[in-house]
Amino acid sequence: QVQLVESGGGLVQAGGSLRLSCAASGRTFSRYAMGWFRQAPGKEREFVAAISWSGGSTYYYYADSVKGRSTISRDNAKNTVLLQMNCLKPEDTAVYYCAATGMGSGSTYYSSKGSYDYWGQGTQVTVSS
Repeated sequence: QVQLVESGGGLVQAGGSLRLSCAASGRTFSRYAMGWFRQAPGKEREFVAAISWSGGSTYYYYADSVKGRSTISRDNAKNTVLLQMNCLKPEDTAVYYCAATGMGSGSTYYSSKGSYDYWGQGTQVTVSS
């Protein structure tokens, strides 16, 4: 079992930055790949970013909509995964969710919300124009 708690959301002007944090419980945190998803009102939950590793290498996955503006990272010693978002746009407004999954393979796997077993409650990000 993994419990996830997001923080760091808020109201920011377009062009600003936010850093979202996800704190995970459990001693097996390092076994999980981690992802961020978001859901805007009236829309499906969509993939934002994910981080995994295999064979000593770390892999990063980003949605095209945030690529170049966002960075996902993790600190296994602190059981934390971060999402740094820069150059925010009004269309980034959504509830952002942290999620955990067992190690899979490839962007298709990690970008699919059905691949994730554990979810946080979400944190609201609002970007004003």
